[in-house]
Amino acid sequence: MKNNVINYSFKWHGRGGQGAVTAAQITAEAAFINGFKGVTASPFFGAERRGAPVMAFTRISTEPIRTFSQIEQADVIIILDSSLLNVIQLDQDIGKDSLLIINTKKSPDMFSGYNIPTATVDAYSAASKAGITVAGQVIISTSILGAVIRTTGLFSMNEIEQTLLHKFPHKIVQKNMESVRIAMEATQFNETWKRAIKP
Repeated sequence: MKNNVINYSFKWHGRGGQGAVTAAQITAEAAFINGFKGVTASPFFGAERRGAPVMAFTRISTEPIRTFSQIEQADVIIILDSSLLNVIQLDQDIGKDSLLIINTKKSPDMFSGYNIPTATVDAYSAASKAGITVAGQVIISTSILGAVIRTTGLFSMNEIEQTLLHKFPHKIVQKNMESVRIAMEATQFNETWKRAIKP
């Protein structure tokens, strides 16, 4: 990492209240703790209501970042709600080397039509098992990061934990880390991913 510049962009698609913006921010902070000099995280809101489509963007680099525009074609595309695949124009997000992560109970091979390496994880179940709820709603902003760790290797559970300890009491952090661990272990890869990445 010292000799070569590494740049990664993340585009998060979620619904209001799911935690897409929080996940984008935690990713940036975890990458910074892991030694990336440049990190940015920014949200994009449409209709401001719970359940409405929301986007967020994360950039990380081994060099300072001077670009703050929205990300079009991302290296890693994360879908926090699979129903959004019927709403968003995912083809516009996909670049030559993009990876796709989808929160769903379905097998990743069910999404082979996108022709890119795809991973799936039931982040909702992981968060539910760990007891991550706010006002009765399961929040997946940390559990989805288990799949990000497993698929990219850009940071580890340790960096996630350090990030969360700056924000929350230890008891809450432990619950969140349990959801990350469950999701990381449950992440599945499609055949395109296995041929291209061999995780």
